[in-house]
Amino acid sequence: MTATPLAIVILAAGQGTRMKSSLPKVLHPIGGLPLVGHVLATAAAVTPDRTVVVVRHERQLVVDAVTALHPAVEVVDQDDIAGTGRAVELALAALDGFDGDLVVLSGDVPLVEASLVEQLIAQHRADAAAATLLTATPEDASGYGRVIRDDAGRVARIVEQKDASAEELASREINTGIYVFGAALLRDGLAAVGTANAQGEKYLTDVIALLRGQGHTVSSAEAPDLAAALGVNDRVQLSEAARALNARTVRRWQLEGVTVMDPATTWIDVTATLAPDVTVRPNTHLLRATVVERGATIGPDTSLVDCEVGEDATVTRTDGTLAVVGARASVGPFAYLRPGAIIGDGGKVGTYVEVKNSTIGAGSKVPHLSYIGDTTIGRGVNLGAGAITANYDDLAKHRTEIGDEVHTGSHNVFVAPVRIGDGAKTGAGAVIRKDVPAGALALTVAPQRNVEGWVEKNRPGTAAADVAAKARSAKEASDGEQAQEG
Repeated sequence: MTATPLAIVILAAGQGTRMKSSLPKVLHPIGGLPLVGHVLATAAAVTPDRTVVVVRHERQLVVDAVTALHPAVEVVDQDDIAGTGRAVELALAALDGFDGDLVVLSGDVPLVEASLVEQLIAQHRADAAAATLLTATPEDASGYGRVIRDDAGRVARIVEQKDASAEELASREINTGIYVFGAALLRDGLAAVGTANAQGEKYLTDVIALLRGQGHTVSSAEAPDLAAALGVNDRVQLSEAARALNARTVRRWQLEGVTVMDPATTWIDVTATLAPDVTVRPNTHLLRATVVERGATIGPDTSLVDCEVGEDATVTRTDGTLAVVGARASVGPFAYLRPGAIIGDGGKVGTYVEVKNSTIGAGSKVPHLSYIGDTTIGRGVNLGAGAITANYDDLAKHRTEIGDEVHTGSHNVFVAPVRIGDGAKTGAGAVIRKDVPAGALALTVAPQRNVEGWVEKNRPGTAAADVAAKARSAKEASDGEQAQEG
C-alpha cells in the first residue's frame, strides 16, 4: 500500500470450547476452506511483507492446515501465558525488530475482506495513530469486549465482558478483534500489560488504554457489514457465517454472468470456479475445486465435489466426486459419478447409472440402470440397459475394455478381466467371460425349459397356484371344444 513495512498476525491458538468439538475451532470448514483459511486468504490479498500465525491448541493439526494453504506463513507457538496480548507479544518477538504497521486478525473471523483491512490501514496512517481498531454495534453485545469512549467521543479503553461494570456493559459498541498498531509502540505497551483480570490473561485490549494514557492517538472505524466483522464461537454462528459467505459467493458469480435460479438453495464454495453463461438450477452444491465451463447446466438436485464439467454439458440430479464430464455430455438424472469417472465429449450417462474409475469415450452412451467400474469404453459405444462390469473377484479388481462402436444387448454382465473388440455386438442377457473379437456377435444362449404344473405342485394353496389351476382348466376346456369341432 505504501513503503511503510506491513506485517499481519493471525491469532489461531484458541481451543474454542463452545464449539464442543475435537476439531480446533479455526479448522471448522465453511465455503470450502477452514475458518482460518479464509483469514489467510484475506491476509494474502493485502500483500503484507510478513504473515505470522500464532498456534497452541492441537498445534500440529493447525500448522499442517495453515502451511498447506499458504506455505510462506511463519508459525509461532504460544506459551503457557494465556491471552491475546501474549500471543501478539510472541509474534512480535518472532518478527525480529520489525518496525512498521502490524495488523492483528483473528483466525475465527472468516468474513472480513481485504478491502476492509486496507481501509483500516489507510485510516490508521492518515490519522498518524498508534492504534486503530474496528468496532461494531450488534443488537446483542453479549460475550464481546466493550469499547468505552471519553466525553469527546474518542476511544478511551476496551473492557472485556467479565471485567466490565454494569454501566460499561450497557454499551453496545464492541471490539471485533481486528486492529492496526504501530509495532514499536505495541511492543512497549505489551511489556507493561499484566494479567490482573477476571481470566488471568494478558489482554491485547489493555494496550489501548495504555496508549491513550501516554497521549497517543487511538483511531477507530465501524464495520460497514456487521456479519463480516464478527467471529465464530459455536455451531450456530458457524452456520450463520457459512450462509452469509455463500450469499456473497453466489452474488459474485451472478455478477460474473452465471445464472443462479434459486440462490437460497444453491451452495458454491469459494474454491469453485464457474464460467459465464453457466446455469445453476435449484438445490445444487458446487463444492471444493469444482470447475464448470461456459454454457453448462447443473442441477437441479445435484452435488459436485472436485469435479470438472465441460462446455455446454448437462448434469441433472447427480452426485459426483472427482469426476470429469466432457463438453456437450449429458449426465443423469439420478446418476452417481465416483472418483475417476471420465465422461468424454458428447457422452451420456443416464438414469440410475453408477460410474467408478472408468473412462467413457466420446459419443458413447450408458443410458440406464448400469454399473460401470474399472472400465475403459471407446468411442461411439452404446451399452444396453442393465449393463454391469463385474470388476471384483473377491480378491482383486480387474478391468474391462470395450472398443469403439460396440453395441450391447440389454442385461449384459462383463466378467473382468475381459476385452470386447471394436465393432462387436452382444446379445440380450449375455454373460461375457471371454474376450470378444472385433466385429463378432457374442451370445450366451441356453434352451428355454418349461416345467408344466410346477406352481400347483410346489406352491399349493397360494394365489398363484389357484389362478394357474383356473387358467389350465380353462385352456383344457377350450382345447376340448376345439377338438370336438374338429
